Amino acid sequence: MAARLFDGAETDPVAEDIAGWLAGSARFRAFAEAHRDKIRKKLRIATDIEARRDVRAELGAAHLLLADRRIEVAFEAYGSGKAGPDFTVRFRGERSFNLEVTRLRRAPGQATLGGPLLPKLRQLPPSVPNVLLIATEGDRAGALDLPGAAHALKARADAKEDAFFLTRGFEGARGFYQRFRRLGAVIAWCEGAPPRARASLWLNPEARITVPQRAIRACLLAFDADQAGW
Repeated sequence: MAARLFDGAETDPVAEDIAGWLAGSARFRAFAEAHRDKIRKKLRIATDIEARRDVRAELGAAHLLLADRRIEVAFEAYGSGKAGPDFTVRFRGERSFNLEVTRLRRAPGQATLGGPLLPKLRQLPPSVPNVLLIATEGDRAGALDLPGAAHALKARADAKEDAFFLTRGFEGARGFYQRFRRLGAVIAWCEGAPPRARASLWLNPEARITVPQRAIRACLLAFDADQAGW
């Protein structure tokens, strides 16, 4: 299976990690088989190590979620190559929600204002709960100040700093706020952190559609799981 995803080239650490997940999880293997063409395309166009680590973060998120048999994951349900969320997640008995994955390529303390949030808000569709997962490095997920970043952006919107948002692809402060209300929650995920410090959750109190609570808590536990053996 791994050879088919990587066109036979399994020499870099990212490929080795994914091959290990495939070997160790029947559910992840079935997911990868169902979405083989999409995954192969992502890996093929990820020509440098940082881009491949981005893909690894996406697939690692799916791998952890699928460890919980109550969770189902669909990949790029809005269409490959379209500006939609990476995953659609369904927790047994709850409404499905979108999960968009991004990865910080530098330490959380060096992240620019709104850096993890602003580019992804434009990909969140209306009329459905949306969650953003931010993969970080370091020793704890809480190092990424999610409430502080959201508060700072809201303060700029409340001050009607249209120029700030226009240069970042929004129709001014009002356009940002409309997109911001589509965001139900953000999870910071730090793979290398110790147990109980690998994942932190921020719920957007101004979200138009809230994320199902049982579902988001199950996802938080999945990302905080013991990742030894990855």
